[in-house]
Parts: sequence; C-alpha cells; structure tokens
Amino acid sequence: MNCFDFVRPATIAEAIAAAAEPGAAYLAAGTNLIDLMKIGASRPQRLVDVTRLPGLDGIEWLADGGLRIGAMVRNADLAYDQRFARIFPAVAEALLSGASAQLRNVATVGGNLMQRTRCAYFHDTASACNRRQPGSGCDALHGENRLQAVLGWSEHCIATHPSDFCVPLVALDAVVEVEGPDGRREVLLEDLHNLPGDTPEKETALAPGDLIVGLRLPAEAASFAANARYLKLRERMSYAFAVVSAAAALRIEDGVIREARLALGAVAPKPWRAKAAEAALAGTAPTAENFAKAAGIALGEARPSGDNTFKIELARRIVVRALTLASEGTPAVMPALPASPFSTHPETQHVA
Repeated sequence: MNCFDFVRPATIAEAIAAAAEPGAAYLAAGTNLIDLMKIGASRPQRLVDVTRLPGLDGIEWLADGGLRIGAMVRNADLAYDQRFARIFPAVAEALLSGASAQLRNVATVGGNLMQRTRCAYFHDTASACNRRQPGSGCDALHGENRLQAVLGWSEHCIATHPSDFCVPLVALDAVVEVEGPDGRREVLLEDLHNLPGDTPEKETALAPGDLIVGLRLPAEAASFAANARYLKLRERMSYAFAVVSAAAALRIEDGVIREARLALGAVAPKPWRAKAAEAALAGTAPTAENFAKAAGIALGEARPSGDNTFKIELARRIVVRALTLASEGTPAVMPALPASPFSTHPETQHVA
C-alpha cells in the first residue's frame, strides 16, 4: 500500500475542500476502497474521512410521501427499516441480496452507489485496464470475459457495474444529492454512472471534491409497492455478485399494467434502465407473452463482448421471471433467500 495523507474534516465544507485536491478520495466504510488500495488498483494520495460528518446518517420521510436517505446510512439499517421495506420492497430485497451480513452492517448507501467494478483485470495490476490506467488497453476484451457486459460497452472497456442496490433505485427514478466546490445539485441516479465510450476512466458524473450527501426516492415510487421484486442470479448463493439481475415494478389496475418500471444489473457498465420495455408493457395484461416481448425489447441492443453470449438469453429469462414474480404481488414477508430465483415462497420475515 502506498503512503497517503489522512484527513478527518469536521464539516462538509472542509471535506469538499480537502477532497478537491488532486489525488484525493473520500473514505466512508471502506469496504471497497481499502481492498483496492491493498492490491494497488487504487492509489489515492489523500483519504478524506467522512464517517463523522454531521447530518449524513438519517432516514427522513418527506411530506410528499417520498424518502430521503443520508449517504452514511448503513445498508443493513436501511434494509431492516420496517416502513422502508414495506414501501420500497424491491430495494430492500436488493440490499439483502448483496455481500454478507457483516459487510452490510458497515457498508453505506453512498459508498454502494460509488463502488467500482469487480472486473478481474481492473483488480489485477499486471493487466492492462483503461479504467485504472487510461490508454493502457483492455485485457478483458480477449481474456476471460464470460461475465462481462453485453450492453453499453465499448472497445475500451467491457466491465459491468456490480451494485444490486442501484438496480431497483434506477428503476424507481432515485435522485442523488451532491455537494461540491460549486455548491449543491441533484443528479438522477440513472445519469450518475457513465458508459465507457472512449474515456472509461471517467466512471461517474461527479467532479473532484463532489460528495454524495443523500439519496432521495420520489413519492411516485411508493405506488409500486404492491407489485415489486428484485431477482438476482449468481454462481453461488452466498456472497457473490450477480451474473445477471433485474428489478421489476408494476402498477396494475383492473388487470391491466398501467405503468411498469424495469432495470437490469450486471449486464452493462452502469445499472441499465429498460425504458422501451417499460413503454411496451404499459396498457397490456400481465401475461407471459407480454413479459417475453418486453424482455426481448430490453435486450434488443445487446451484443456479446466475448465469451458471454449466454448472458443475453439469461438476462431475457431473468427479466421474464422478475416481471412474473412482481405481477403475482409483493410477498408479505421477505423470502428466506432474498432475490434468489430458488426462493419463491417466503418463509422468514426479515424485519422485527
């Protein structure tokens, strides 16, 4: 691990000033950053500790029915909040399907949004990676790439975004609150992460010094509570990132889908919103035929980035399954294996 400065500011303004300097990085729980520093994939010259900043650890229900979540709220605390799990069940299910219980107890909401790819070539400092070292190339293009992106990738980077949490958040139009050197602004979560294009090292829309201070779910997102699911397929049932995943939320009235929300995970360099598929579902009956048609639209632009053609068909099937489960209704209790395709009958309630 390289030598670095450690700064513990007392205010958000001090934190922003310290992090605006070249080579600086914010430190929250560190569940991703510290690992990257240990293997040399990330080498910040300064760490700005935001864990003791005031006002970042609250869950606030807004007057209009929306919800504001502070960036330092722990993943476990959010997932186990009874009201949150009841109103935004797909988000709670996604949270509980990620990492281990120990990691969820310390990992933060803001840190989850900013976690970096788990591409093996990004983590291996002996490999060429344009994200880690711009202009060096992408060894994943012709390497072991069966789990890489099938949507939104470029010849400069085929890595996928690893978050479970972000997938239903993107589907529900979550907004990220950012404070930076130029003041406060809001960014749609859908626009927070960049596609690689020619500059894969520019992973997000944030500028130097920008600090995520909160996350907001709009009141409209609560209207999907009765028919919302997150589904994740992984190579082992515990502590594994998704091979493919999908979040589906439906507003069904009189047997007709009035509005649909659909997003996919682990198929692109960012959480992937399938708006054309959503539009195709609106006004239709919640049938297997319509779900299959929507899945085809959602993956219509997919193309393999190597030895991962199977992911396209797998993603189609996970979309159909997620939409089917959502149409059957949100379970009264969380499945014993949250987000697992092998746990369709909930047995264990995850809230006290």
